[in-house]
This record gives sequence, C-alpha cells and structure tokens, in this order.
Amino acid sequence: MEKLKFLRVQFDTEIAPYEIPAFRGAIASKVGRDSVLYHNHLDDKTFRYGYPLIQYKRVGKQPTILCIGDGVDEIHKFFENSSWNVTLSNRELDMKIAKLDMHQFTMQVWEKDFTYKIFNWIALNQEGYKEYNKLDALADKILFLEKKLTGNILSLAKGINWTVQKEIRTKIIDLGELRPVRVKGIRMMAFNPTFKTNVFLPNFIGLGGKVSLGFGTVKEVRRNKA
Repeated sequence: MEKLKFLRVQFDTEIAPYEIPAFRGAIASKVGRDSVLYHNHLDDKTFRYGYPLIQYKRVGKQPTILCIGDGVDEIHKFFENSSWNVTLSNRELDMKIAKLDMHQFTMQVWEKDFTYKIFNWIALNQEGYKEYNKLDALADKILFLEKKLTGNILSLAKGINWTVQKEIRTKIIDLGELRPVRVKGIRMMAFNPTFKTNVFLPNFIGLGGKVSLGFGTVKEVRRNKA
C-alpha cells in the first residue's frame, strides 16, 4: 500500500494532438534544464529511464500537466515564473488555469476489479509488434497484451516506490481499435483496449511507452446504476 500524490493542472487554451511534444518542450524550457522531471534528460546524452512523474496531455483539447508523486513537489518551478505563457507553433498561449485537481490516492491491490479504457497505448516496440503479429489466435494476442499491461502497472509501481505484495490481475475485455500514431516521426501502433484490473488507477495516469507525451492515458469506465 502506497500513498500517491496526484495533481492535474489543465489550462484554459487549446492545442492540437501533434503539439503535445512542443508543449512539453516549452514547459521544460520555462523551468530550465536542471529540473530533470520535466524532460527526463540527465544531460544531452543520458536519459532518466524511470517512470515519468510529470506527464503532458491534451484533455478536452486543453493542454494539461499531470504531476505524480515527487513530480507534485516540482510544479512550483513552473508556477514561480512571472508569466506562465508559452510560445507554441508561432503563437503565444495564454496559460490561465481551467482546472486544478489535487488528490492523494491509496495505491493497493484489491480483491475487486476496476474497469478502464486506455487510449493510444504504446504497448509494444517495433520488435514486440512483429512478435505480436506472428500469433495466429486472438486469445494468444490478448494474453500477450495482458502480460505487457501487467508489466506496465508494475513499472508504475516501481516509479512511485510502491512495493506490490499481491498478484496483479489484468484482463482485456475489448481489444478496441488499433491505429497508427507518430512518435517523434516514428510510426508506431497504438492500442485502445478496455480492461479490468484489481489495481486502482487514477484517471489520466499513463501506462506503456511515451506516457510523458500523452500516450497510454487511462480513464475509469463506470457502470451506470439502474
């Protein structure tokens, strides 16, 4: 069981999906290169390979910064600037706050399951996708992805210093749409499955590859009460 600080800062302006990397770069430039969690570069050649604790997203067309764990303590480096405005695609964004949600969640493995939809999940690198395509049966493909999803949740746990002491269950109940996306000019395949797991996951948190750029965003699917 681990207490997780979680902050979502959503700004009252709009960006296009392809502008998320530029948004990330603009925010990182605003706070300076010494703030590693904003850009995950230790230096020009060395990366911080841990789970990203500051993630950049587009929520309802609005640019959003998601701060997780130690990332929450870093957000002051952006807010202490005299102006929060950034330049993107040759236009200045007026960065007024639309929503600011601060929560503390208890991360644990439950007996019950929660249902989620994950958007633009980069589950596999290019070699992994070739291996996935060699599988003939749909059941085998789903099992392959379920193992990757469990691994992603364990990577999140490691990134927030949560020691998982119970078995994590993951079950994909709808494979959803598979579509190509471009990540820094590289064409990759993104999955959009609905799944169940016995781990509670905060809305908008990222799983899988390139989560700092808004990929693999998770949202809970709530059942309508009759």
